[in-house]
Amino acid sequence: MFSRKLPTESDNWIKPLLHKSQKAKEFAYCPYSKFRVGAALVAHDGTVFTGCNVENACYNLGLCAERTAITKAVSEGYRSFKAIAIASDMEEEFISTCGGCRQFMREFSGKWSVFMTKPDGSYIDMLVEDLLPVSFCTDDLKKKKASSGST
Repeated sequence: MFSRKLPTESDNWIKPLLHKSQKAKEFAYCPYSKFRVGAALVAHDGTVFTGCNVENACYNLGLCAERTAITKAVSEGYRSFKAIAIASDMEEEFISTCGGCRQFMREFSGKWSVFMTKPDGSYIDMLVEDLLPVSFCTDDLKKKKASSGST
């Protein structure tokens, strides 16, 4: 389901991506939770978009780092991604993405990597589809629906 592997030579893009997610958390605006999160998203062409969490006094209007990075990418015309790295200050646990962000990522495919990290650079690599099994996606909107019986 997930791997804790050492990068190989062909994975030479992973360490810089992890580093960018760590740097992104430095810009977090989190005056309420004091919980900094950074994300670095890489598209298939190698373009990287970073994001951080942005809190709001009206708590539900805050943005997670993952959604910030994805929204930046989509606003630049990107729709297909290779991986996202997520960073926090938690030393003993790997940072995990919230359920809302899992669904947000799933919108753009379940077949891309999520690197959940620790500040020491270690990480767990999982696919979006493994983080959100039996998920609702755009394909579900195309499936045949029962008729409502109303005219």
